[in-house]
Amino acid sequence: MIHEVDEGLRRLLGESGLEASGVEVVFDAPTRDWAARRTAPTVCVFLYDIREDAARRGSGAGEVYDTDGHLVARRTPPRWFELTYLVTAWASRPQDEHRLLSQVLACLAAADTLPARLLTGTLAELGLTVGLDTAGAGLDAPAASDVWSALGGDLKASLGVRVRAPLAGVSRAVAPPVTEGLVVRSAARSEGGETVPGRRLRYTEASDPGPDGFAGPRERPAAPARRRRGDRRP
Repeated sequence: MIHEVDEGLRRLLGESGLEASGVEVVFDAPTRDWAARRTAPTVCVFLYDIREDAARRGSGAGEVYDTDGHLVARRTPPRWFELTYLVTAWASRPQDEHRLLSQVLACLAAADTLPARLLTGTLAELGLTVGLDTAGAGLDAPAASDVWSALGGDLKASLGVRVRAPLAGVSRAVAPPVTEGLVVRSAARSEGGETVPGRRLRYTEASDPGPDGFAGPRERPAAPARRRRGDRRP
């Protein structure tokens, strides 16, 4: 699921024209060594915190059907997680970095969710809403200064982006549907002493009862009309 969220963010930022203008979108940790090797304008989307939203944990199991409408599996409900990213812009001048960061902010702030057309894998199969919160004041995650301190880099302007995404539940296959009838075997033997082979019962339509199958319920014959008083018998 995490890599599918990454791909959704990459596609969303790509629609803003970043990649078309030669800006690279990466998901690396912006350490000091990484920054020293950077040579082109870059937007770094660094995932640094993952937490489960326990309030949205469900119970029970859902049913999974195939294209023919047959039950094929039972799946536990998805569990929701909050993924927090640190988004930074890297260029040769601070003015260029701020311009890139402004373009990223305009793109992400315009969306409250990751559009369904950008989702892949299990996120697309589940069909659930993937929430997106950009630069929110209520982000319950480590402060940006603590993240930069852990990375060993200098404090830099950044955006906090939180994605609420579902992790698909565990699926357990069910027994396949019954496709053959029962086999009835008789203990009787033929005149030669051989066992009479069993006969397989088939469920057939009422309009096509077979000699070895179960026909549908027979129609009852119409009841004879009642005679009126005074009518003479023939």
